[in-house]
Amino acid sequence: MDKQKKARVIAFYLPQFHPIPENDDVWGKGFTEWTNMAKAKPLFRGHVQPHIPADLGFYDLRMPEVREQQTALAKEAGIEGFCYWHYWFGNGKTLMQDIFDDVVKSGKPDFPFCVGWANHSWSTKTWTEGKTFQKDKMIVEQTYPGEEDNRSHFYSLLDAFKDERYIKVDGKPLFLIYDSMGLPNAPIFFDLWNKLAIKEGLKGFHFVGVSDNISLSMRSMDKKSINIKSTTREIFDVVLSKGFDAVNSRGYLLAQTRATSKMSMYVKQCLSKFLKMQFVKKYDYKKVSKLLFTEEDKAENVYPTIIPNWDRSPRSGKNAYIWYNYNPKYFQKQVEQAIELIKNKQEEHRLLFLMSWNEWGEGNYMEPDLEYGHGYIKALKNALEGY
Repeated sequence: MDKQKKARVIAFYLPQFHPIPENDDVWGKGFTEWTNMAKAKPLFRGHVQPHIPADLGFYDLRMPEVREQQTALAKEAGIEGFCYWHYWFGNGKTLMQDIFDDVVKSGKPDFPFCVGWANHSWSTKTWTEGKTFQKDKMIVEQTYPGEEDNRSHFYSLLDAFKDERYIKVDGKPLFLIYDSMGLPNAPIFFDLWNKLAIKEGLKGFHFVGVSDNISLSMRSMDKKSINIKSTTREIFDVVLSKGFDAVNSRGYLLAQTRATSKMSMYVKQCLSKFLKMQFVKKYDYKKVSKLLFTEEDKAENVYPTIIPNWDRSPRSGKNAYIWYNYNPKYFQKQVEQAIELIKNKQEEHRLLFLMSWNEWGEGNYMEPDLEYGHGYIKALKNALEGY
């Protein structure tokens, strides 16, 4: 790793954007993330929808040239590598694995990567807009069958773990787990995978659990005070106690809470609960982008998350959380704030997770669009290079 790097930025990467049978069966033939993106509409004055991709267009990730173009843009931004979301539901069931498998087998693009296990069920609420569905329907359920399945899971990814492009921390392959608290018997899982890794010539794993830095109780308005620091430390300690080596800290819920007055939240909760009124949950990006982090993000084993924007309305309609008033300038300041938090860590641990490279359905992407072009890419590069 370059010793002069201020941060190791790793961007979450969604391997969707191509038809798969499971989506065809539920949503109709040819459904992809672009389907809801293209028909999204503004929900209030100043709300920008739809977001239209620029350089790459409405791409299909089955095309290797698209992945090469994505890599060129990521390198331009100063991103170290992609963290591909990986779906393993148990008993060998995967989704969208073909994209990542092709990256591994082909050796292209020549760009570092790691894997994040998105260990959650898929249901119709993933891409439901408002009242499209009256009842939530399970598409694929996340299961944990036990040791043999854990073993099969490991060997399904072994070629990736041994790939020279695979991102390492302290010499160990970096492996994220999305639902850090939902993994049953986590210490047993970690012990098995570490033993298998050593058997296969690796040094074991650097396991990272994704975690919010705010608890549900903190968002309850019946609390007279909110002790952010102690509660955040408690949350992270619970994750680490399960055997994780580090925590990927996510601050968007905390930022939204900090940016909203208690009275406003209380009134809206009451109106929603008792009068069934529906409100667009919108937040000023200029405010929330300053409020994502806590003192705990300075810890050696905590890796903060940087966020260019958030708008899930293409997926969830009026039920979405929406950040408005976003722009690359505010994002650059957010990254600079994160870099300041991690500057005293060991070089290997100066990790920042970027959420995300291409989550277009959540308004959460770095790829060029018609609104700002390469603005976010330049903003990240400027922050990392000190411009």
